Amino acid sequence: MNKALVPTTWTHGTTEVFKTGTWRASLPHYVKPPSPCHQACPVNGDIAEWIGLARARDFRGAWEVLTRHNPFPAVAGRICHHPCETACNRGAYDESVSICKLERAVGDMALDAGWAYEPPAAVLDGHIAIVGGGPSGLSAAFQLRRRGWRVTIYESQRKLGGLMRYGIPSYRLARKVLDGEIARIVALGVEVQCDHALKSAADFDNLRATHDAVYLAQGASRPKRLPNLPDRAPWLMDGAEYLARTAGGMPPALGRRLVVVGGGSAAMDVARSARRAAHDVTILALEHSEQMPAQREELAEALEEGIALVDGAMLAGVTAKNGSGLLLSCTRVQFEPGATRGQFTVKPVAGSDFELAADAVVVAIGQDPDLAALSQRLPVAGGLLAVGDRQATSVDGVWAGGDVASMARFVTEAIGMGKRAALDIDRALRGAPAEATDAEAPIGIAGIATWYHPKHARAAGSLRPVAERVATGLEVQLGLELEQALEEAGRCFSCGECTHCDNCFHYCPDLAIRRVNGGYEVLTDYCKGCGICVKECPTGSMTMREETK
Repeated sequence: MNKALVPTTWTHGTTEVFKTGTWRASLPHYVKPPSPCHQACPVNGDIAEWIGLARARDFRGAWEVLTRHNPFPAVAGRICHHPCETACNRGAYDESVSICKLERAVGDMALDAGWAYEPPAAVLDGHIAIVGGGPSGLSAAFQLRRRGWRVTIYESQRKLGGLMRYGIPSYRLARKVLDGEIARIVALGVEVQCDHALKSAADFDNLRATHDAVYLAQGASRPKRLPNLPDRAPWLMDGAEYLARTAGGMPPALGRRLVVVGGGSAAMDVARSARRAAHDVTILALEHSEQMPAQREELAEALEEGIALVDGAMLAGVTAKNGSGLLLSCTRVQFEPGATRGQFTVKPVAGSDFELAADAVVVAIGQDPDLAALSQRLPVAGGLLAVGDRQATSVDGVWAGGDVASMARFVTEAIGMGKRAALDIDRALRGAPAEATDAEAPIGIAGIATWYHPKHARAAGSLRPVAERVATGLEVQLGLELEQALEEAGRCFSCGECTHCDNCFHYCPDLAIRRVNGGYEVLTDYCKGCGICVKECPTGSMTMREETK
């Protein structure tokens, strides 16, 4: 026996002879589980990764990771309903990370610096038609063009943007920001034909005959109506029309007192736009305030701006009074949401009738897709085009997404559907098999070593003063300053992302962790499965797995 290899107490010999790996029942493994924010994100963005790059001041790298999945970071950073923040593990510790504002910060840096996408590496023969130049169509065009396909967008309006341009007011989304992010997509070589509507089944047949694939993303343009109101009246307007005319610089003249019917984001947009046009505005919503589908901050900002809210109430009828406006008959209701978005029941409360005075009514309760040109050719379910989980219809070579195929009426949901459709179109045109979906569970806060993350308040967003924002129409929500953004990025747990902190290396009592190729490996001869490395991992990117011998 070579006694030089056998250490005794208080010697400086080596322990390599003691292969304590034979003791263990479990072995640590380096893993990359999905973060809960990634799984909640409508575009499945690599959030922990890009925030980590931003934290290291590599903002260009952060933008490149962001735009793998979403070509609209500056737009999404302003208007996304941010389900990622609800899912954020940090929310169970102190406050969730302000992911949306960080995305805006990175997106704005990219616009200010003029960063552009690399042109496609290959030019492929296939030609894809995209019907609709809104968020879903533009997202699909971006993903397909980056992969080398020829893409043409057919848009019915004069300009691209869809809901982002004609439905979301500039006080929420500055047009310079929208135009900048659209221009970057078009600059990839996307062909655009505006003022080009799909009007008939013959138009659809022609698109199929002249293209290798078709993605339908023309949105929802048919307004929902209240049955107890006339189809047409000089005092009545649809919310989408009001927003489109306002976006075009011609807000309708509807009298001083305006009642907006609806409780969603569109109703908030109409009401706040009308307030900027000097109307006295009241919102009449079926839902109680805590049930309204509008984002909380939208409602809070509307109330700050002097808009009145009458919630939990229903419009029963309207009486036009000669020369003195309208009298709205209303009643209080009990509102019960249904199992899926858009489904609900209301029960009038006996003896709760009341009246509102107004000069005009704008109904903003949503829109449905106009399927007249498509229902003869494609299957329809529940007033929507029927699609699978990759946005494919049952008709060969045709995909659909956005509001024409889903009730998930959020811009980032539409962007995600465009991305899914584009990836499946790319797969189909290449003749590749469908990939299996990953159902791996996200890492929870129990897997995070929170003692390495000091508690820290979330970055407080700032708003333009009420008088200034109502008078000027400038953006209400202001972005984070650089140091605020860096501080907020530092709050991210980096769930499931190894940050190369060396904790596993330093804390291993058996020196069984080795640095290798920019990462780490476990030396199985020496690891005895104590689990200290897993316990001390601040991001949950290590786990113990039982070994069977």
